[in-house]
Amino acid sequence: MLKIKVSIADRIYPLTVKTEEEEGIRIAVKKINELIKKFEQNYAVKDKQDVLAMSALQFASKLEVKNLYNEKEIMDAENKLDKLHALLDAHLK
Repeated sequence: MLKIKVSIADRIYPLTVKTEEEEGIRIAVKKINELIKKFEQNYAVKDKQDVLAMSALQFASKLEVKNLYNEKEIMDAENKLDKLHALLDAHLK
C-alpha cells in the first residue's frame, strides 16, 4: 500500500492506494481537475459543489454509456457464438 496526496478542486485529499493503482488515480485526478476548469471557464459557476457535481455526473454517465455499449457487444458476440455452435452441431450430425 502507498500513501499519496491528491488535489481536487484546490483541496488536498490523503489516500492509501495499491501501488499498481497510483497511476490510474493520478490520471483520474488530472482529468477531474481539467473538467472542473472547463466548467468554470464555460459556465458562470460560483459554487465548487456545482462544478464537482457536474464533473461527477459527466464521468458517471460516460462510464454507464461505455458499460451499456460493452454489454451490447457481449450479447452480440454470444448470439454469434450460439449461431456458430448450432451450425457446427448441424454439420457434425
